[in-house]
Amino acid sequence: MLSHCAKRTNRRLVAPILIRKNHGQAPGSPQSSSRTTSFGFRTVPEDTKESLVKDVFDSVASKYDLMNDASSLGVHRLWKDTFVSTLRPGRKGPIRCIDVAGGTGDIALRILDHAREEYADRETTVEVVDINAQMLGEGFKRFKKTMYHNTPQVSFHEANAQELPPSQFRDNSYDLYTIAFGIRNCTSIPAVLKEAYRVLKPGGTFACLEFSKVNNPLLSTLYDQYSFSVIPLLGTILAGDRDSYQYLVESIRKFPCQSEFAGMIRDAGFATGGDHDGGAWTDQWGGVACIHTGVKV
Repeated sequence: MLSHCAKRTNRRLVAPILIRKNHGQAPGSPQSSSRTTSFGFRTVPEDTKESLVKDVFDSVASKYDLMNDASSLGVHRLWKDTFVSTLRPGRKGPIRCIDVAGGTGDIALRILDHAREEYADRETTVEVVDINAQMLGEGFKRFKKTMYHNTPQVSFHEANAQELPPSQFRDNSYDLYTIAFGIRNCTSIPAVLKEAYRVLKPGGTFACLEFSKVNNPLLSTLYDQYSFSVIPLLGTILAGDRDSYQYLVESIRKFPCQSEFAGMIRDAGFATGGDHDGGAWTDQWGGVACIHTGVKV
């Protein structure tokens, strides 16, 4: 268990997809031009990260699920299943969910399936939000094959997690906010958490699935070797894009460790469990991935 850790260096397309663009501060604005952030292991001006990340996901969108399967040997599916099942959507009746950075729709589909299969709930809704239109397109294609296509249970929206348009995403509106493997790609994690707190109802749940810090030294060494040698190679072979997958590996190493991120969630106003595995967070596979939850009070 960890108590602390060192820092590590509205145009409608096809119903029900709704595209609303709100991508935050304009590049080159005086307030943002002098500030920097990480893009993998690179330090870049804050106002350029959004476009750099967009380029990455434009490049990998069509191969995203295939690459996730190849790079994790399919284990990401187990983590996502666990993530949704621990939230038990539908257990207390229909809920309104927002799934942010959820373009491919795999978390949204799991939420709706869980509510229907476990609790006979066909009224829970999920609004899928992503900054990348191509990723949303992949999610829409996935849902066209399901019973939820063209129903009020799912909709897709293009918007920035750091600045959700208040007219569309109102204060105190959602029972559940999910974000899976997406928050580390955002320029400002505190801004994302602030927006999550704003749109959730009092008593609503924030839930994040993200790569994290591996605690076992041997596993950590093996994980690093695999990540930096195999994953970029798979990116080259399967997606023809080594650089994007090199960035994704590096971005994992720059993300705050478990206790740091739990502190950020509390700083945004959420109540969490204690600073240990099984409290504020639950490690998956020794910390390769991690589930963080908080409740709006």
